[in-house]
Amino acid sequence: MAPAHVAIIMDGNGRWAKARGLPRVMGHRAGVEALRQVVRDAPGLGIEWLTVYAFSSENWARPQGEVADLMGLLKLFIRRDLAELHRNGVRIRIIGERTALAPDIRALLDDAEVLTAGNRSLNLVIAFNYGAREEITRTLRHLATEVAAGRLAPEAIDEALISRSLDTAGMPDPDLVIRTSGEMRLSNFLTWQCAYSELVFLPVLWPDFSKTHLEDALASFAGRERRYGGRPAAREAAS
Repeated sequence: MAPAHVAIIMDGNGRWAKARGLPRVMGHRAGVEALRQVVRDAPGLGIEWLTVYAFSSENWARPQGEVADLMGLLKLFIRRDLAELHRNGVRIRIIGERTALAPDIRALLDDAEVLTAGNRSLNLVIAFNYGAREEITRTLRHLATEVAAGRLAPEAIDEALISRSLDTAGMPDPDLVIRTSGEMRLSNFLTWQCAYSELVFLPVLWPDFSKTHLEDALASFAGRERRYGGRPAAREAAS
């Protein structure tokens, strides 16, 4: 069975460009092309939710020119691809901290969500200006404010309430997380939501990621037994 929700850490654009003697922005542009193809392939592979780590809250520390290039690519992706995504029934949802974003970026993200809100063929979740620790901190600060105001009892705070208060409220947790480039860490991505996700780390750099790589990751997922901390079903039945 295919995972309903696949999350991808798209890593390796800079190394892809460096290996070819190209500026980093060319790697990011190639990475956008890889993303376009994955979005097209996902529904046919049984994926209902696709979450991609587009820009982390730590990425602002990169050189100003590279950040400007990334912002430009985001605008280009949404403006150039939004009509196709909408036509193909893709619903766009953005997670991450938005209040400090430039007004034009924030408006672009808002417009994409509003336009595609009724679509159902694929839920494309873009993690932009996102960091899991910032998300959890922001969520807990909100809940603490509710408690201080007398609108929430401390004992009412449980895992379910926290989940409903995160940016991903209403979304299923990722079944599978894929990271490209060979790095083997989550890098502050969906820490709460990925508590029981299956992880696949691939040595391919993101711009070279193809449908074949996605199918390989799905095959690895299909061969695993998800226990969520419990005992394997077969051994449980035999005991």
